[in-house]
Amino acid sequence: MVPPRSPQTPIPVPKNVTMFRVKICGVTTPDDARMVAAAGADAVGLNFVPGSPRSLTVESARLVAAALPAGILRIGVFAGMEPAAARGIADRVGLDAIQFHGHLFPPPPGAANPCCDPPEVCRDVAPFPVIRACRLRSDGPATAALEEARGWVAAALAAGRAPAMLLVDAGAAPGAAAASLGGTGVVVDWVRFVAAGDPGLPVALAGGLTADNVAAAIAATGATAVDTASGVESAPGKKDPERVEAFVSRALQALAARADR
Repeated sequence: MVPPRSPQTPIPVPKNVTMFRVKICGVTTPDDARMVAAAGADAVGLNFVPGSPRSLTVESARLVAAALPAGILRIGVFAGMEPAAARGIADRVGLDAIQFHGHLFPPPPGAANPCCDPPEVCRDVAPFPVIRACRLRSDGPATAALEEARGWVAAALAAGRAPAMLLVDAGAAPGAAAASLGGTGVVVDWVRFVAAGDPGLPVALAGGLTADNVAAAIAATGATAVDTASGVESAPGKKDPERVEAFVSRALQALAARADR
């Protein structure tokens, strides 16, 4: 048994500051956690979405979190879980932030009923900072591709607390189940991402990023943070050291080059 960090004090997030630069999501073992940290990533995602090949139990997540050195953000990924339950897991595991990956809003009456993380979750998991995963709309003008995400952020603020950061992932069908909302390897439309404009929060780019395309993605979009899961794996949930090292190295080089401009 590995006790959670106590007392649990989430890392403070200054307003309008990117929480991380390079996040490796879906880490499932202590060995992979140590390897990812050694490669230079500054955030690790621990998945608690039922049905995902990267999903962890609380006990296994505690072992992964305990293996990470100080200064590495431990971010829990949830979809459709009650806020009180997510906050409880965050406390027990020793997380620093919570990422909600469910659909932004409930489906219309009569439609399929996939998991949804309503805007009130930011308030309900306080004091943990929230990263909100969102998806580009594939229909309509590109300038409106983040319109739904902006609406969710506005509703969260009206409910009492906005997310600290957005994470733009690949699109998903309105009825998609929780387990198929991330880690699919589908590449985000970078041109549409740029055309959507600044959503008013720090943004991380995800969706189909690998060592082969992450530098091009950063150059094309101006992203200041990136996130990958399947792009650095040899099998679902198993991180490949060479792919991780290459991804982190190329991402950090590209981010530094953008910052120097």
